[in-house]
Amino acid sequence: MTSLLKIATAALMLGVATVPAAAQKLSPPVIVIVDMDRIVNDSAAGKTAGTEIQTKITNLQTRATTLQTQLKTDADAIQTGQANKSLAGPALEQRTQAFAQKQQQAQQELGRLESDIQRSRQYVIKQISDAANPIITEVMRDRGATIALAEGATLQHSASLDVTNDVITRLNTKLPRVSTTPPAAPAQP
Repeated sequence: MTSLLKIATAALMLGVATVPAAAQKLSPPVIVIVDMDRIVNDSAAGKTAGTEIQTKITNLQTRATTLQTQLKTDADAIQTGQANKSLAGPALEQRTQAFAQKQQQAQQELGRLESDIQRSRQYVIKQISDAANPIITEVMRDRGATIALAEGATLQHSASLDVTNDVITRLNTKLPRVSTTPPAAPAQP
């Protein structure tokens, strides 16, 4: 009987040793949803910047059309000269090389303008995101939230969780405008 008592006591002690410590009791998370695309596009700063960037895009399209017209005129002149034999030999070669160089310069110019527009967009997004992050933290604190999720990271959510309008309202006060001129690009070696 004593050995049975010892075995039962040992089994009981092993059971106590393997019982996990009481898990920490956490409050259920309070989640808010933020649509960063709307913040960038619908905030006062985003709308103003969007208009300025659209102007740059329109200027790019106008410049592209101008260059295209100039190149077409040169190409037509070369073709006409070839057809009527007024342009041949070294003169034709020179014109063709000049045309190719002009075409390459046009492509480079348009590439730079496109790159500048892309850099402007990225700079605008960075400025707005940098200003919105502390505002999102404020809204979370005001709502007692512990998690903020990007709207695009959710499959579905209740509209009551979306705090985008609150963030936009506060952002419009703190950041009514941003620059569309990014800092100079780092020099390439």
